[in-house]
Amino acid sequence: MTERKLKIALSVYGVGGPGQHSLWKDPRIPANASIDIDWYIARAKQAEAALFDALFIVDSQFINATYPAHYLNRLEPLTLLSAVATHTKNLGLIGTASSTYNSPFNLARRFGSLDHISHGRAGWNVVTSFDTGTSRNYGLEEHLDYATRYGRALEAVQVVRGLWDSYEDDAFVADVENDLFLDPAKLHPLNHRGEHFRVDGPLNLSRSPQGQPVIFQAGISEEGKTLAGEVAEGIYAPGEDIDTARAYYKDVKGRLAQHGRHWDDLVILVGATPVIASTDAEAHRLAREIYESDNDFDRKLAAFGRAFGAYDFSQHDLDAPFPDVSALAEKGGRTRSAAIVGRAAEGGLSLRQTVEEFTQYSPSPFIGSPETVADTIQDWFLGRAADGLNLRARTPDDIDTFTSEVLPILQRRGLFRTEYEADTLRGNLGLRVPENSNTANASASALVEA
Repeated sequence: MTERKLKIALSVYGVGGPGQHSLWKDPRIPANASIDIDWYIARAKQAEAALFDALFIVDSQFINATYPAHYLNRLEPLTLLSAVATHTKNLGLIGTASSTYNSPFNLARRFGSLDHISHGRAGWNVVTSFDTGTSRNYGLEEHLDYATRYGRALEAVQVVRGLWDSYEDDAFVADVENDLFLDPAKLHPLNHRGEHFRVDGPLNLSRSPQGQPVIFQAGISEEGKTLAGEVAEGIYAPGEDIDTARAYYKDVKGRLAQHGRHWDDLVILVGATPVIASTDAEAHRLAREIYESDNDFDRKLAAFGRAFGAYDFSQHDLDAPFPDVSALAEKGGRTRSAAIVGRAAEGGLSLRQTVEEFTQYSPSPFIGSPETVADTIQDWFLGRAADGLNLRARTPDDIDTFTSEVLPILQRRGLFRTEYEADTLRGNLGLRVPENSNTANASASALVEA
């Protein structure tokens, strides 16, 4: 037995996200799954019955006709999760929202409201948006550069957290005899003046049972890891192989101390799309079959442009050298785009060869029989490559297979819970409730005066 327990979030893509472009053709997936709230509620109930930690909803705010089916027609995350909250009790509810294209006050109020609606189960996945077309949906001609986006993200989180602390926990005295609903001394304006934001506050919303929503973040760039070390409480990390994941885990957790934080102040979940069958051979055959169902070059060429700000590579000769698009990397997905440009230059690759190399079949580590998949998860967990999984399930049947065949093995080994530890997201993730900053300041002042 071990005190440390595996954490699992469920990420659902409705009719099919990246790497699942053909999922909408599966008869088990309703054609309207991405906008059907009943479908999401059913998936959330599956996850809660299996004792998962959270339901995770991704988002973006720019599309063109080449994007995956799920991107073309989907619900806004916080609206969706607010509905799911009323049908669940313990499951965390993590929504994605851009710090680049939202004001901190609006973010604080929306996520704070979800936290109250769910009685303390909300989480904010902070993104900086790498789809450059998003800028034109918000009245800007150009997307912000990398450094500006991450500087804005850090300040946005700091402002949002300050707004969440507007009321001290005992501010609402509701004293009928003395005609006092609010103790005004316990309400605190923020009066923030920063590089990116000017926000007075206070927020007209008290803190929830978990204090504040949990801050999640994803990113493998240096700026992303720096942001994670300072403010993230949960991370969605890549999960291609155990050695890379272990190095990432050590790197990011090693950044916490410089901010006065501890290793267990941050939970790292690696992305995993398990393919499970009765034998390892059958699982690998099935995984290859799933890949081939999406192995369409024209679709891959269109998707290849996302890291470069939805750039249209079809305008180039496929068999000419990879075009010089390095200038687009700074305002797109810089880490991936830089890797693509570097590899193409190093190998003297054509556009066709570059696309094929970066989209070739690369089997997930989490493929095999239930015992094999459980063994792999155990190795990653105990080997400090991950604190848990961000489970990307293709169909409801895949969720059932994982929960009925793999989870019982992990439970018998003492690696996964057999009941929820708490009814808040923080409680189940093992994260502390943050002290209200204004209460802490008042306590410190009292000590000084004493």
